[in-house]
Amino acid sequence: MAAKNFLQSKGQTWTEVRIDTDPAERQKMVSMTGRTSVPQIFINDTHVGGYDDMIALHRKGGLEPLLEGRA
Repeated sequence: MAAKNFLQSKGQTWTEVRIDTDPAERQKMVSMTGRTSVPQIFINDTHVGGYDDMIALHRKGGLEPLLEGRA
C-alpha cells in the first residue's frame, strides 16, 4: 500500500500483477527479479526493487528520471 500511495502522490499510474492468484506470474516475477517478496516495482523495463529500494532511489535523485522516461 505504501508503494501505491507514494506513486499516486507522484501522479503515476500502474498495472498491478497479482502473483498470489497466478502461479505463472509469480514464477515470471521470481525469474525476472530473483526475489519472492512483494511488491517488486518496475518502471518501464527497469526493475527498481521493492518499496524500500524505490524510496532509496528517490532519495538519491534517481527515481524522477525513470518516471519521466529519461533513464
